[in-house]
Parts: sequence; structure tokens; C-alpha cells
Amino acid sequence: MSHRANKRRRRKPPQAYTQLSAAEERFFQQAMRNSKVDTRRPDGGLDVPYAPSFFPTIEDMEGNPLDYVEKIRPQAQKYGICKIVPPAGWSPPFCVDMKSKKKFQTKDQLLHRLQEGISFGDGDDYTAAEYQKSASERAKEWKSKRYPDHDFLVQHSGSVTSNGGEANDSNGKIMTPQSLERDYWNIVETHTQELSVHYGNDVDTSTFGSGFPLSERGRAIQGNINPEKVNLPDPKFGEEDYYKETWWNLNNIPSAPDSVLRHVRVGINGINVPWMYHGCLFSTFCWHNEDNYLYSINYNHKGAPKQWYGIPGTKKDAEGLEKVFKRYLSMKMRDVPDLLHHITTMFSPRLLQNDDVPVYKVVQHAGEFVVTFPMAFHGGFSLGPNVGEAVNFATHDWIAHGSEANERYRSFARPAVFSHDRLTFTMAAHLKDQKLYRTCKLLLHELERVVAEELSLRRELISQGVRDVSDMVSLPQNRLDQLDEESADYDDKRLCHGCKHVCFFSAVACECSQSKVSCLRHSHYMCRCAKDRRYLLTWTGEEEMKATLDKVRQYCQILKSNDDEEAESELKPKDKSEEEELPETASGVAEDLANHERDSITFDPVLSDPKNSPSTKQPTSRMVGSSNPPSRVTSDESTIGIHSDDKDSSDDDNFAAAKN
Repeated sequence: MSHRANKRRRRKPPQAYTQLSAAEERFFQQAMRNSKVDTRRPDGGLDVPYAPSFFPTIEDMEGNPLDYVEKIRPQAQKYGICKIVPPAGWSPPFCVDMKSKKKFQTKDQLLHRLQEGISFGDGDDYTAAEYQKSASERAKEWKSKRYPDHDFLVQHSGSVTSNGGEANDSNGKIMTPQSLERDYWNIVETHTQELSVHYGNDVDTSTFGSGFPLSERGRAIQGNINPEKVNLPDPKFGEEDYYKETWWNLNNIPSAPDSVLRHVRVGINGINVPWMYHGCLFSTFCWHNEDNYLYSINYNHKGAPKQWYGIPGTKKDAEGLEKVFKRYLSMKMRDVPDLLHHITTMFSPRLLQNDDVPVYKVVQHAGEFVVTFPMAFHGGFSLGPNVGEAVNFATHDWIAHGSEANERYRSFARPAVFSHDRLTFTMAAHLKDQKLYRTCKLLLHELERVVAEELSLRRELISQGVRDVSDMVSLPQNRLDQLDEESADYDDKRLCHGCKHVCFFSAVACECSQSKVSCLRHSHYMCRCAKDRRYLLTWTGEEEMKATLDKVRQYCQILKSNDDEEAESELKPKDKSEEEELPETASGVAEDLANHERDSITFDPVLSDPKNSPSTKQPTSRMVGSSNPPSRVTSDESTIGIHSDDKDSSDDDNFAAAKN
């Protein structure tokens, strides 16, 4: 071998090899596995069936929306999501001051990385007008680049529709919800284009105002009370005060008759106090289900439509989504086990369909409601500049879903937005609210489960040497009239050190700490002290718990009748052979598509409502029943526990390691 050949062989490569880090190697292997599974991706197009649309009458709009939801629930809950279209004449004033100089924060969403589960960075701060101006300009720029012939083709075609059809194709030159949907998923899934948007999500209505006018009869957590109007009959559809007082007003619906959340009189943003959402083209609300598995209702006040996706709220389908999620992000979830709760990940409905998870969609236009059902995962994105609003509510049938959510949160050491145990016992203290044997029986089942576990664990811990000091330590009684600010603050002071569950009935404490408490399940994670140094604190005695159970049992018997026995059968799981197949086209879809077939998507900025004169503007509000602002406040110190979200403490790490 020549000397020259030897030199050539030993020459270093022009770029040295850099070894991947362990994390990079894991994510590379994850991507390789995903690419082998996901081999059938079409060009952004999706074949997702529509969820049902419902059309309430004026009479329905003058009544309780919870009654209407209960009427459509047997049909709508099979899809997990549905649209509600108000009747002609519905025209609430848009009360957001779009000229306000107040600025809200936004999140910077990297659309091409939404499948990776990365946290959103902070976007710019905007006034409402600044945001809408920017959103409008960027959307129009997208239209001019991607659909330069759109206006010409629409103008010269009498058969162009916005909901599909042959005329819409035009080689992809016409901008429709379907073409924008295709654009969106091409960005999210192919990574061939880098695009970021700023999303004004979770904007505080107590600071920036609701889109609806505020009640003057104490129906909203925030608002005022006019004594002259409190006892007046409910205003009729279209009358002057109708939009202030209707239960369809998102400020009012959590406190509507028969709403479980009416017992929650502390303002919790996004739960019983609405959040506003300032959206732009492709701003995304990622896959999630609601806090405590509550119902949600969203209203699109003004602007472009929103594209929604939802799956049924069954345990099977929820686990199906989580299975897909874990498969595609298994490496990420090793580091962040509760990644789904972060609401930062979006992946195509096509991946769910590939795993036989049913998915349905809704296109929500301005002036329309979308309702999601308990435990139902949902997500979507905006098709242009818009302003929406959302809040939660709960009917009495929600109680079993709330129990499942509570157990799930404990497994991730995630604090719930309110104590499930407190709410169920508060419901038991207001039995006259129970109208049906079926829902009363659901409440009884949950109380029996909770009480049985509580009393069993008390006996077990005492037998192991934990001291019962209930006769020596006087603790304040649990209030069961309502969950107000004072009660919520007290609950925040008795979170389990391990699972973050509110220790509502009792807690275990130890002589080694003046602030740390544990629920009865996880006292062994609290410290390493001998058990005889631990003691049991009790707020609700055994006799009181059993008396509550007896009272609910008796009331169930009062409600029971021959007519209700069919309802009782709903509590029993149905055989698979009894499950009805869904129709090929969901209820109301054909009518809804026909109603919007000639709609065009507007990219104009949302402006203030000229109808919103000074007389209809929202008054300076105060909390009804509380002088504090509508937010959850955590106390700084306590002798029985401190609310901490710090997941880095050694004890919390030990608990998480044991659970996952």
C-alpha cells in the first residue's frame, strides 16, 4: 500500500461525528417507531363524521339550559360533543370593550411541534384591538399566498359552498373549512413548514370583562344585585334584560337551577367564572378533557368559525385516546407522566381512527354553542380571528364522573379545582335539589363508597398504632351549606402531602411537622417516623357520616316510584349487544350544513358591538356572596398543611415513583 493511500485512509472526516445524548437517542428511537406505525397519512385530508347539531326553540331558550342538555343527552353524549344553534332572533350584545387599553398575555404555539408535547412559551401582550388587528393581517396574508384566486372563483361560481362539495375542490384554490383543515394538519404532521401563532387563551373575565352582560339578580358569581329586580319574573326572549338574566348566559349557567356547581360560591376562573378566548388562524386548543370531568359549554361570540374534534366520554374511548397518546409520546411521558393534563399536545384524529377510537367534528360559527360531555376528550383550532367564551357546569348525573376524575388526580398528585368529597356531602345537605330517583341513587352510591373507605382506613390505622386524638383536639366543623371562599381556603390548607387530595373528613399528622398532613391512604409517604408518633385528626365523625347516609337512603325511597324504575336500570352497565349503532349522519347535521352552505370565512378583525351602548355595558362588579376576586387563593401558612404544587420535593418524588 502506498504512503499516499495510507494518508488518504487516515484523513479525518470534514465534520466530526457527534454522539447523541441519551434523551436525543430516546426521541430518535421514538420517531422511528412512530414512522413504522403511521404509514398511511393522506395529504392532510380527514374523513371525520360530524357530531349532532341541535336547534332549541324560543321556549327552550327561555328555560333552563340544563333541562335542554338533559333532553338531548341520551343522543348527544354518544358523540362526546355537540353543537347547539339558537333560534332566529338570538342576538346578545357583545360586551367586551375592544377599545380597552388593558393588555392580556398570549401563548406562543409552534404549530409544527404540537405533536411533541412541549410547553408553550409566552407570546406578546396585546390589547384586544391589537390582537385582532395582528390576527386579521396574518390570516389575510395566508389567504393571499395560499388562495390568491379565492375571491375571483367565489364571485364567478354560483355553486361554491363553504361546507364541501365538488365545486369546493377547484384544485384546492378555494378557501373553505375543509381546505384550512388540510392546511393545518399538513403543518402539524409533516413539519415541512415552521409556523407559530399567538393564542389569547384563558383571558380573565373579572379583569377584561365577559362577552355577555352581567346579571343584576345574583345569578353570576361576579356581578351586582339590584334589589328592585331580584323577584321580578324572568324576562322573555328578546326583552331588554333577557340577555343579562337568561341561564344561557355563560356567567349564569353554573348557578342555574339543578346545577351542582351552584353550591360552589367561590369564583374559580374557567370553572364557574368564564374565560375568554381570543383566537387567530390555527390557534389551537389541544386535546384535553375538563377539570373534574365536568361538562363544558363554549360560545363563539364573533369572528371566524372554530374547528372542533371530540370523542365519546366513555372509559373505553378515553383510554383509547390515552393509549395512542402514550404510544406516540412514550419517551416524553417517562419524564412527564401527566403530560395530557398540560394541554400542550395535538395530534390528528386520523391516528385515533387508526386505533378504532371514534372521533367526531363540529364547525362552530359565530353565535353558536358547543357542549362537551363529562370525560370526553376534545380539541381543535380557530379558522381565523374570533372571540369565544367558555365555562363549566354539572348536572346531577355527573357525580360518578367526578369520582373517576378525583381518583385519577390522586394517582398523579394533582390538586383538584375543588374538593369532590366536600361537594358530594354538600349535595347530600341539599337533598331537595334531587328530583329523580336515578340521580339520587348515583349520589348515594358515591357516598357509600367514600364512607366505607374512610371508616375502614380509620380502623386500620388505629389498629397499627396511629393515635386517635379526636376527643382531645377540637377542629372546626365542615360547612355543608356551600363551598365559599373561606371553605376553599381551609381546604387548601389540608391537602395530602402525597396525592394532593383534600383531607375533608380526616387526616393523619405527625409530631415531626406542624404543617404536613396526609390522607388516610398515603400516611406512609409522609415521613419515616414511628407510627406511634402519628395521630388522626377528624373533622367528620363516624356517627355524622352514617346519619348522612341514612338520610340520603330515605330520600331515595321517597323518590322511588314505578315510573322511575326504568331510570334505575340506567345505572346498570348495558350489554354490548344492547348498544345502539349510531346513524350514518348525526341528527341535525344536514340542516346545519344547509344553513351554512354559502357562508364565507371572514378574516376581518372583531370590533366592539355598536349595540353595546353605555347602558348595556357591564357594571363595576362585585362578587355575589364574597368580597374577594374570582380566583382560587392558596394560604401561605397553616398548622395543618400547606398547598404546594412543588413536584420536586423528595417525598413527592417517592410517591410519584410508587404510583407510576
